[in-house]
Amino acid sequence: MRSILVQGGRDTAMTARLDTALDLARAHESHITVAIDTPIDSFVTVDPYGGTYVAREALDAALAADDALADAFAGRLENDDVPFDIVQFETQPLEAMIAAARLADLAIVSRTCGYAGDLAIDAKCPVLVLPSDKRIGFPLKSACIAWDGSDEAAMALRSSTRLLWGCPEVHVLTVLTDKPLGFPPTDALRYLSRHDIKAELHELEKAGSIEQTLAGAVSSLGGELLVMGAFGHSRLREFMFGGVSRYFLELENGPALLMAH
Repeated sequence: MRSILVQGGRDTAMTARLDTALDLARAHESHITVAIDTPIDSFVTVDPYGGTYVAREALDAALAADDALADAFAGRLENDDVPFDIVQFETQPLEAMIAAARLADLAIVSRTCGYAGDLAIDAKCPVLVLPSDKRIGFPLKSACIAWDGSDEAAMALRSSTRLLWGCPEVHVLTVLTDKPLGFPPTDALRYLSRHDIKAELHELEKAGSIEQTLAGAVSSLGGELLVMGAFGHSRLREFMFGGVSRYFLELENGPALLMAH
């Protein structure tokens, strides 16, 4: 994990994102990239006759504010012992983060960004979704892995090993349903053991919905991080983001999420 991408912004959750990235960067000798975005099309209007107008003064002010923000981030990061760069985009936030994530090993965003689920599906790297104003420190004290035997769950698991190093309590959670599992949870335990990560399997009787069952287990186990897959096919995306994934993305005071497709 040598390249970490961070969602840049003026929101109150920025400190949590940056502090979490710095913790990881120091542990893994990583480089941090902060992405700042001002979508130009937000300053473009079209009249009823097809004319296009740019709010030039407002756009120039927004771009100048972004330059000032980049300077502020640079001033902060220059005092840390972590290499960094700052990139600026003029596209929509999701499009900007997807572009910046092409050569990233991990992207860090806040749950409040509004596009974390789509980023997890469309980015070429795993996405760490933080609670709105809470950093997570490493090594973690307790982490959970949602396991349904799918390729997406396996990808998320593979992406999580660097974040799980040194964590004394790692829990693999499987909700018992009528649907047959793809890869058995014992495969997940075996994979983790090859990375010197000891994990405990919990086979959960379904209590309410799958997401409620998982949330109850994560809460009782004190999980700071929940590792889960992100689904890409349109029907599965609609199902998952209307259920398990959306539930955790919208869960107030929920754990940090590591999502991968």
